[in-house]
Amino acid sequence: MQFHSYPNIYPTSLTLKIQDLETSIKFYENIIGFRLLAKTDKNAVLTVDGTTPLLYLEQLEKAESKNTRTTGLYHFAILVPSREDLGIILQHLLKSGFPLQGASDHNVSEAIYLADPEGNGIEIYRDLPAENWQWQNDFVQMSTLAMDAEGVLEAGSNNEWNGLPAGSIIGHIHLHVADLEKTVAFYVEGLGFDIVQKYGTQAYFISTGKYHHHIGLNIWNGRGIPAPKAENVGLKYFDLKIPTEEKRNEIAERVEKLGEVIEKKDDIFYVSDPSGNTIRLIIK
Repeated sequence: MQFHSYPNIYPTSLTLKIQDLETSIKFYENIIGFRLLAKTDKNAVLTVDGTTPLLYLEQLEKAESKNTRTTGLYHFAILVPSREDLGIILQHLLKSGFPLQGASDHNVSEAIYLADPEGNGIEIYRDLPAENWQWQNDFVQMSTLAMDAEGVLEAGSNNEWNGLPAGSIIGHIHLHVADLEKTVAFYVEGLGFDIVQKYGTQAYFISTGKYHHHIGLNIWNGRGIPAPKAENVGLKYFDLKIPTEEKRNEIAERVEKLGEVIEKKDDIFYVSDPSGNTIRLIIK
């Protein structure tokens, strides 16, 4: 997919802290359609293609439920290749009886929303053709309209669900933040993203390579909210693919000038944004 490849910077995977590993594995396999790649007593790795990790689950020793008034994950978004794929998934979700939270047409994509059993938000979406996106200067037109569910179901009506389709990836990450302006500056001035849409003083959408968004940032949980405790269920960190070692070193230098700390472990750089959301900067 053109917006999730070199030379762009984009999310590739994420790690969730959870309370119940077995329940989460069953949900992500049977409802979402991931495949189990690896498992231990407290950890699991989920994939689509049988090789590439997309979602890591870590069961906490002493877990506390997800706090809804903190920074952290609003949702992670699984991008599927086509409207047909989305239709097959919607048909499966409706048959499963698992509760959905909504379905929207965003002018650039069609999306289905739900949450896992521990309250982590999930979006499953397909992009409309990029040549049909409407841009005004550097801002892309995005709305929240009712999705044409009948049209989506019709597109997938001739096929049976067999898990997430080949080519599915993590399309974007959407975060709750405490200080919108300072956090946006971190991603733009530090990491090198571009602002491609904003909604007043409540939410910004940022990307590289003119994607509609690789990351969403909002203050819908409130300004000045705290970061979650280590024991809280939710996002541990997400991974950003950096195109080269040179680019990653440049990013690290800029981030440190903004007053943030880069921690280096093996071949991975760790950094937290000003709202306490942790990111791993990877090049492989």
